[in-house]
Amino acid sequence: MTSAKLSHLDATGAANMVDVGDKGETVRIATAEGFVAMLPETLAVIRAGDAAKGDVIGTARIAGIMAAKKTHELIPLCHPLLLSKISIDIEADETLPGLRVIATVKLTGKTGVEMEALTAVSVACLTIYDMAKAVDKAMTIQNIRLLQKTGGKSGDWSANPSSEG
Repeated sequence: MTSAKLSHLDATGAANMVDVGDKGETVRIATAEGFVAMLPETLAVIRAGDAAKGDVIGTARIAGIMAAKKTHELIPLCHPLLLSKISIDIEADETLPGLRVIATVKLTGKTGVEMEALTAVSVACLTIYDMAKAVDKAMTIQNIRLLQKTGGKSGDWSANPSSEG
C-alpha cells in the first residue's frame, strides 16, 4: 500500500476544499454500484408495481439523479459541479434477491465525479428501502462501491481491471 497524502488536509491537519483552479479540464466519468437485498416476495411486489408508495424503481432513479446534482451540499468538501450526464440503472438480481443500482456520472471539468456517482447510488438505494420498508424492514443496502472512473491527472481506474466498459 502506498502512503498517499490526503489532499483535503493542510499542513496543520485542518480540512480544506482542494484548489482545482489550475487543473486542466478533461472529460471525467465515474460509475458506481450498490445493492438492496430483500425477500423474494418484496422483489415481486416492486417488480409488479404494487408497492403502497408507488413506482419504487422510477422514484429511486429520480432520487439518485437529484442526489448526484446535490452532492456538494451533502459532502462538505466536494465542489459544486456542472454535470453533463447522470444515468441510474436499476435491475432485478434474482440471486440476491434484490435490486442492483448502477450510477454513471459525466462532466467536462477540473475535478472528478466519483462522489457524485457514489452519492447517487446511495440515495437511490435508500429510496428503494424507504418505499418498500412497509413490506420488508429487513432489507439491507450492500456493497456500495466505485466501479470505474476515467479522466483527470490520475488517469483511468477500474475495480476490475480485466473488465471492459
